[in-house]
Amino acid sequence: MAWSKEQKQTVFACYLGWTLDAFDFFLMVFVLKDVAKEFGADIEAVSWAIMLTLAARPIGALIFGRLADRFGRRPVLMANIALYSILGFSSAFAPNLMALLVLRTLFGVAMGGEWGVGSSLTMESIPKESRGFVSGLLQAGYPSGYLLATLAFGQLFERIGWRGMFMLSLLPALLTLYIRRNVPESPSWEASRHHEKPGLLQAISAQWRLSLYAIILMTCFNFFSHGTQDMYPTFLRVQHKFDPHTVQMIAICLNVGAIVGGLAIGSLSEKIGRRNAITLAALFALPVLPLWAFTSTPLLLAIGAFLMQISVQGAWGVIPAHLNEISPAAVRATFPGLVYQLGNLFASVNSPLQAHMAKTNGGDYGLAMAIVAGLVALAIAILIRFSHERRGETMASH
Repeated sequence: MAWSKEQKQTVFACYLGWTLDAFDFFLMVFVLKDVAKEFGADIEAVSWAIMLTLAARPIGALIFGRLADRFGRRPVLMANIALYSILGFSSAFAPNLMALLVLRTLFGVAMGGEWGVGSSLTMESIPKESRGFVSGLLQAGYPSGYLLATLAFGQLFERIGWRGMFMLSLLPALLTLYIRRNVPESPSWEASRHHEKPGLLQAISAQWRLSLYAIILMTCFNFFSHGTQDMYPTFLRVQHKFDPHTVQMIAICLNVGAIVGGLAIGSLSEKIGRRNAITLAALFALPVLPLWAFTSTPLLLAIGAFLMQISVQGAWGVIPAHLNEISPAAVRATFPGLVYQLGNLFASVNSPLQAHMAKTNGGDYGLAMAIVAGLVALAIAILIRFSHERRGETMASH
């Protein structure tokens, strides 16, 4: 089925919204070492900034999701993007570590709203047979943002420093102008806007088994992504002592693999089903672990990072479609984002956990990352078999 101009613009805007959200988040992972040096702290202490950002995201998913279910996806998405841009920019002016931690927590609230609102707007606006590919495309926004942060770090960091890096966070605010001009409201929301809808607690309590299952599944998924990404630049900079240019090149390979994986496995899920595609992608991580975490040359690490992220973001590429398909229709802007971000909350201990594991093992970040990645890859492959398969079902408006 051919897409309309409005559908293309909606997909592009929501992909870009998640890309730039991730860009603002990943700026932090590249500068842990430098922030620690300026504020006289160790990397483990500064890594709490990542944890607090992730832990605050469910609050944003709940607030912005409920607003989007009530007032529409489009205006809430614009407000959300403007807010995370301003808060990311404010991080550049933190006078001390405590102030930075507070700002990154507030940034996490704003960041937490974007995915659920953007994914519901997208999935409700496109033909159902396109959901697999678009799911992979939408989720590819996350590594696309990581890739942009990688390029910014490699090209600009030595000239503008960590504070200058955070100033780049203001750029996503320009996307709100594009959305206002080009993106229509969700047809499903428009069709149901005058219908009485159940409250969030009523909708979730009626589906409490599904809600609990989805939160556990997304906890594992978030350990899978953050466990293989957030400490990886520190692993390269501190354990292997690579210069910013080498770190940039390896991180580029990592993110290209992530984009390829998301698009390929997301599209494949339209043919073999959501559950089978996720199982296949998750298990692919296991044979890749030794190359990814325990080799020492830039070339082998780059190949390992590329293959690992095909697995990680390949599995993730199915999630926007799958969560929206299994979501109760009346709370579709809230449910997928909330269970995703509650998973983030429970997985938010990853960075301090891996930093502590590395510290107690002689600075071996590779071992810490490998343990986490291996365990959650197995957990995902098992858990996803218990999920409902709703591929191709119509997303009812009420």
